[in-house]
Amino acid sequence: MSNLTTIARPYAKAAFELAVEKGTLESWNDMLFFAGHVASNEQASSVLASMPTATAQAELFIQLCAEQLNEQGQNLVKVMAENGRLTALPEVAQLFADFKAEYDKEIEVDVISATPLVAAQQESLVAALEKRFARKVKLNCSEDASVVGGLIIRSGDTVIDGTIRGKLSRLATTLQS
Repeated sequence: MSNLTTIARPYAKAAFELAVEKGTLESWNDMLFFAGHVASNEQASSVLASMPTATAQAELFIQLCAEQLNEQGQNLVKVMAENGRLTALPEVAQLFADFKAEYDKEIEVDVISATPLVAAQQESLVAALEKRFARKVKLNCSEDASVVGGLIIRSGDTVIDGTIRGKLSRLATTLQS
């Protein structure tokens, strides 16, 4: 996976810089998202692999994505096909999305609770997390009955365990020290 990331990074960076320069971040994000899904499709991958030349691969891929790719997107596909890198498109799309989130100062936060959070709770949580992370926050809420009470909040390497079980565990550790 890290090798694929290393391969994909220059393509994602170049696409990102072009998108920032042209002011087309959203359209590039959409194009790469779609192209990444096409490249990760097993049937499409096997058909592309059977093509005799890189030019033929690029032409077929562009035909598959004709409605979604603009001229610059088609050029990216051609360059990646010439270098035998079309399989890296899903990773390019992910890296581009990461660059865009960093540029937009956005962060995705996973919140796990025992019961569904109501809108007021979500708004309050978003406000607190935006203050803590100094970024716009997008919540991904889910429920897990094993979380008896409280919340587990995850964003990247940061984990905030506000569950009753977590608090009791920390209390037990403190008392044993």
